[in-house]
Amino acid sequence: MLITVGRVAHFNAAHRLFRPDWDEARNREVFGKCALPHYHGHNYDLRVEVTGPVDPETGFVIDLKVLADLIRDHVTERFDHQNLNLDVPEFAQLNPTAEHIAQVIWQILRNLLPAHLFLKVILYETPRNYAVCEGS
Repeated sequence: MLITVGRVAHFNAAHRLFRPDWDEARNREVFGKCALPHYHGHNYDLRVEVTGPVDPETGFVIDLKVLADLIRDHVTERFDHQNLNLDVPEFAQLNPTAEHIAQVIWQILRNLLPAHLFLKVILYETPRNYAVCEGS
């Protein structure tokens, strides 16, 4: 039997969606107002779910305090109140779409968690727009 546990976090960040190899007109056509050159921000809500067997000794899939600390130390402290395009190295050459942000967060956490745990990252860019990245 597998159990899923989770933790919710929040961070605020600015970004601009654009491709430097496209001209402004093409960027504006594809990304709309999100391509404006002076950036814009979001209040991101992050949900991290971990699925695995319950450890018979602890009763945990993962200690939620440990998961909370990993999210705080490696995601929210790193992304909160940052310009993702300029301040977060992973986005120096990667367009910071919700999909890419979720993927980067997933990769950061995947590298920190035991391999037997299944990880799911759900990133809400707005209350109506979100991206999900999941896997082992």
